[in-house]
Amino acid sequence: MKNMSLSRTMTFAVISALVMLSLASPSSAQQGASSAATPAVQQAPAVSQLPADTTAAQPEREKFLKAAAAELKELSPWTMFKSADVVVKAVMIGLAFASLVTWTIFIAKMVELAVVQRKVRSALTKIADARSLAEAQFALGSKGSVLASFLAAAMREARLSAGISSDAGIKERAASSFAEIVRAEARRIRLGMGLLATIGATSPFVGLFGTVWGIMNSFIGISKSQTTNLAVVAPGIAEALLATAIGLVAAIPAVIIYNHFARVTKGYLELVNRASGAAGRLLSRDLDRTHVSSGQRSRGAAE
Repeated sequence: MKNMSLSRTMTFAVISALVMLSLASPSSAQQGASSAATPAVQQAPAVSQLPADTTAAQPEREKFLKAAAAELKELSPWTMFKSADVVVKAVMIGLAFASLVTWTIFIAKMVELAVVQRKVRSALTKIADARSLAEAQFALGSKGSVLASFLAAAMREARLSAGISSDAGIKERAASSFAEIVRAEARRIRLGMGLLATIGATSPFVGLFGTVWGIMNSFIGISKSQTTNLAVVAPGIAEALLATAIGLVAAIPAVIIYNHFARVTKGYLELVNRASGAAGRLLSRDLDRTHVSSGQRSRGAAE
């Protein structure tokens, strides 16, 4: 009996506990729901404030992007030059002046070489049938050319060597005078070509210096603005690359013009050497005639 009463008591206790747990669970669920709802209500203003801040920053960002786009559209060479650094501007101006010097030398040397070549060819044609130095000078007239200088040097040497019977010595001294005239003419005709070579060799490196300086300033601007946006980076890099472009514009024509004048100058110096040979042949004829006439006089005196 005691065991049956004890089991009934335990059964009743278990049922009572289950009933109490079932009654307590809805209240705890309501409390959890209310506690979860309270932070959500508290966080709702913060969530609602975020779109407001974003919408407030949108107009400023749009204005910045529009200004950057307008600046990118206006990236013309003149605009880039005006907004460039002082050092980059100095490099660009120097390279533009070098390019102007190159084209000035080109025009001047083209005219000069055309004139002197025409003079030498005309002088060689005129003295082709001359039999002596005097006849050659008379045929040339008062027109100045390098051939006239050769004829004058030959006649001066013949006059100074009067009474000397050694023709070889006279010709050697005359050839020495001719060589000096050729060297002087080569120096004169090559005037300005050294400057072309200097411009062609140094302009790319000067432009590269401007590019390095401009890119360095661009990186400094990036570090100050703390952004890598293309609208901020592009103008400075474009200005820097413009210096390299101007350097190439100055260097490439200078190299081409130098090579062209090197070929033309070589052709002109060949004409000068032909003029030197013509004067030397006329001097040799005069010397031979002098010996023939002196031999005839000596034979006539002997008879």
